[in-house]
Amino acid sequence: IKSLRASDPDAGLYYLVRMLASGEDPLFVARRLLIFASEDVGNADPQALPLALSTHQAVERLGMPEARIPLAQATTYLACVPKSNAAYAALGRAEAAVERTGSVPVPLHLRNAPTDLTRELGYGKGYAYPHDQPDAFVARRNRPDSVANEAWYQPTQRGAEKAIADQLAQWRARQDRESKG
Repeated sequence: IKSLRASDPDAGLYYLVRMLASGEDPLFVARRLLIFASEDVGNADPQALPLALSTHQAVERLGMPEARIPLAQATTYLACVPKSNAAYAALGRAEAAVERTGSVPVPLHLRNAPTDLTRELGYGKGYAYPHDQPDAFVARRNRPDSVANEAWYQPTQRGAEKAIADQLAQWRARQDRESKG
């Protein structure tokens, strides 16, 4: 994993071969590649996770010795793609916020209003359906007030995540303007 994180496909292959030669379960290796694809590559290359999942399935279906081939393909691919742990890091920050604030109420505009009473209490009032908006975005905070100004996900400028970072910056700026009136 550390070799893949360092973008060294040759080292990744070397340790893959050593693990398999020592009798490591190929499914364990495939599972670790799945975790790596999400934790260390993330949104920098959204194809990494489907590739790792396909590799896991291929290993299940093929068995050894053929399973070593898709494992090598996934290992080299994951070593060579852009890396980002931004989603993983954001998860930790969000978990810390929940730990710190507890289970605070969901904003009223996000609550479903299936009854007259819930509608009278303001559930769903002011909710704007994003798909009805020209750009499918509503510039409104959707978190409880106690965490409304926290931004846990900080995408990188690497790979496909750069486009996500640029779009998210625009959305957050619109939310900031909207929240200030």
